[in-house]
Amino acid sequence: MRLAAWMAGASALSAGLAVMVWPHLVAEIALGMFGPLAETVATWTLAEVVYRQRPERLTAVMITAFAGKLVFFGAYVAVMVTVLDLRPTPFMASFTTYFIALHLAEALALRRLFAADGSGSR
Repeated sequence: MRLAAWMAGASALSAGLAVMVWPHLVAEIALGMFGPLAETVATWTLAEVVYRQRPERLTAVMITAFAGKLVFFGAYVAVMVTVLDLRPTPFMASFTTYFIALHLAEALALRRLFAADGSGSR
């Protein structure tokens, strides 16, 4: 659960700094951050709980979560660009940056989780 707090804090801090540089892009930066952050925190929290309780179920849960991510992100981006009428280029720049950074953090945390109990390889 500590990782979720770190991801949220680092995302909020970096978004705040980006908004200081580009104050006219508050909505694009914030909403570009929010979707990937919410999804990554939810997925990490779920993965951590499942791994602690029933590690053999983690792969199935992550595959199901991946399918959910496809639907969620497709709908999220569509709503942000069409319904909320955000500027596509700055929104997608923010979204892509947070998506990659947060998923990298999640992947590294999963690697550390597996290595902690000896089930992962280095």
